[in-house]
Amino acid sequence: MSRKKFIAGNWKMNTTVDDACRLAQEIVTAVGKATDVDIAICPPYTNLSEVSKVIKESAVTLGAQDVHWETSGAYTGKVSCSMLKSVGVTYVIIGHSEQRQYFHETDETVNKKVTAALAAGLLPIVCVGETLDERKSGAMDTVIERQTKGAFRGISREDALKCTIAYEPVWAIGTGETATPKQANDAHIFIRNIYTGLYGDQAASQIRIQYGGSMKPENAKELLAQSDVDGGLIGGASLKAASFLRIVQPA
Repeated sequence: MSRKKFIAGNWKMNTTVDDACRLAQEIVTAVGKATDVDIAICPPYTNLSEVSKVIKESAVTLGAQDVHWETSGAYTGKVSCSMLKSVGVTYVIIGHSEQRQYFHETDETVNKKVTAALAAGLLPIVCVGETLDERKSGAMDTVIERQTKGAFRGISREDALKCTIAYEPVWAIGTGETATPKQANDAHIFIRNIYTGLYGDQAASQIRIQYGGSMKPENAKELLAQSDVDGGLIGGASLKAASFLRIVQPA
């Protein structure tokens, strides 16, 4: 089955409101209609509302970088699904490696967030991936299987198909290292096989799996040419419209 490529820019903790609106406008102008690929940008929470106005009626959709699983309450510093929807968010990144590494994200909290996001009508981008130590110790497959099965625990097939999975080889994020196209594709095939076990062959042929390990203009074309790489979750290269465009439309 042919899967439409999906490129999402994760701006992380970068851009003021003015910066974000300027960058969003540059991206909208650069990508034009871009109907052959789905595109999302994920600014910080403080910028979502204004960026939503900039990208309205364009080919670019809005994503958030995280969400809390509760609908409201005494959770200082957190935002709910309804808050994100109220400012035009469509996608939400869940389980990013930095959330796991620095902010105590667990397989259980990922599952709670995925469940809440789907119930609210948001589309999760579910991140899984191994650290360098886990890869070197031979635990890569065990880690990825645990994270994938944990994220989708109790999620119906219908809802699971609304998700995107992002494979993040943590050892290749911000380090200058990149998985080879074969390493990336092999990991994506492994994840798709786990998904097959959960939801069957047909669903697995439909689910999109992005590569999230330092994809940039120089390696995007080769990575995106792999059989099971269905897009990218882009960090640093999404902070400049020109480099982001070269990933959305690789030469």
